[in-house]
Amino acid sequence: MTVNKRKKNTRQRGSMTHGWGAKKKHRGQGHRGGRGMAGTGKRADTKKPSIWKEDYFGKRGFTSKTPKIKVNPINIGFIEQHISRFLNNGTVKKENDFYFIDLENLGFNKLLGDGRVSLKFKIKAPYASKAALEKVRQVGGEIIGLENQIKE
Repeated sequence: MTVNKRKKNTRQRGSMTHGWGAKKKHRGQGHRGGRGMAGTGKRADTKKPSIWKEDYFGKRGFTSKTPKIKVNPINIGFIEQHISRFLNNGTVKKENDFYFIDLENLGFNKLLGDGRVSLKFKIKAPYASKAALEKVRQVGGEIIGLENQIKE
């Protein structure tokens, strides 16, 4: 059992390379020409490396063909709290007992079910959560224009 073992770097003081051979080695990734795909003769006026014949530069890989949908949600409770403001703006119309709302006119595309619902809504929205559907239907309203549902 060694108790008083001397550190290696104290013995290497003054040796300039500390056991790494040439002076330029052990300085980050400089000795190798950089990390990964870096280096390899990417210099002007030099003979181009033979590995460039392969797929060396540029992007490769999988690109999804399905378009990504940007979800911009709004809660049903927020709509109910601000219904008077929406009526004044003209973004919401009242027909008989129903409030007709087009979410895309408000700048949203998904209805979420957070909050309380006491008014009857007819909401046109491409997407809605299960909780929002349930809350609107319990009061006697409906959600129209639904596309395939986005999972929560």
